[in-house]
Amino acid sequence: MKKIYFDYAATTPTDPEVLAAMEPYFFEKFGNASSLHAYGQEAKKALEDSREALAGFINARPEEIVFTSGGTESDNSALLGAACALEKKGNHIITSAIEHHAITEPAKFLEKKGFKITYLGVDKDGLVSPDELKKAITDKTILISIMHANNEIGTIQPIARLGGIAKEKGIYFHTDAVQTIGHIPVNVDQLNVDLLSLSAHKFYGPKGVGALYIRKGTRLETFMRGGDQEKGRRASTHNVPGIVGLAKAVQLCRRNMESEAEFQISLRDRLIKEIPARIPEVRLNGHPIERLPNNVNFSIKYIEGESMLLSLDMLGIACSTGSACTSSSLEPSHVLLAIGLNHETAHGSLRITFGRWTKGSDIDYLLEKLPGVVQKLRAMSPLYEKK
Repeated sequence: MKKIYFDYAATTPTDPEVLAAMEPYFFEKFGNASSLHAYGQEAKKALEDSREALAGFINARPEEIVFTSGGTESDNSALLGAACALEKKGNHIITSAIEHHAITEPAKFLEKKGFKITYLGVDKDGLVSPDELKKAITDKTILISIMHANNEIGTIQPIARLGGIAKEKGIYFHTDAVQTIGHIPVNVDQLNVDLLSLSAHKFYGPKGVGALYIRKGTRLETFMRGGDQEKGRRASTHNVPGIVGLAKAVQLCRRNMESEAEFQISLRDRLIKEIPARIPEVRLNGHPIERLPNNVNFSIKYIEGESMLLSLDMLGIACSTGSACTSSSLEPSHVLLAIGLNHETAHGSLRITFGRWTKGSDIDYLLEKLPGVVQKLRAMSPLYEKK
């Protein structure tokens, strides 16, 4: 049976060149980067070379990069760290209604601790309004956190404008760039961000490693306590193989990103055009233009998303209905509800994301099989019968 992977937003395959770069650090160069002997210093050099590679990729300084276990830790570190460091200055944090749970859950935790959280709404395409951000700022606002691009609907936010507003007010600005690093250009100065989160497994690196960019002078309270790794900002023995893999993945993205994005946009726009032409009563979710090169999200009326996924999986097609982190939830996506969809329509969402190894023939196969799956499920749907 043909097998096609259309869930690159959940995780990407590790590039073979990344795996090859990592391998020596499991066997021959396995030292602890905190050790003073030759093994340790060899690992430390690889660590610092990797830090420089990542810093150069996002136009940061090496000392502004802190390696973490991934996007969730980086997001938690940004929110909790800023809140604890600045609580004497204020207790108000602004975020959006469509953030990943790695932001919304620590935000809820802070609310229980007495912080006030403003969740900015979005328009029908999932965009945050700069004017609404300005209105939400108070003299107690200490942090603004808006994701660079949404993991479900692919909408890219006007982060440079939003970050510029925060900069004018002297407020820290954080962005979750987990979905954008390695897929579109990211420059921390052009985006006007003080904090930025990323995760290697979203751009063909290994799972379990990421980073938090912390602009020089930005105050954060450390919540991973123990040793003095990362200049005391994040305790724990360094995952040197993973960090080396992250750096290699960055190197490959630097080389391939422009050509990959151009090809993926052609695939994306083909799906945006052809799926509604082949299947009636389909809605594109997310901005039609200001969206990730590899993301397509549709709501297909009168069917249930999980049934559609299982039917496609039986045909060898792996997609999703939204974020992999909430795939076990029976609740409709908070992102789709935020852009104005009702519960029934939100339940029928299909996220198609592709990447480095996606071929045009894969799109052909999806377009061949999806209409039949939808037709079959609609034939069993009481909602479709009543329309």
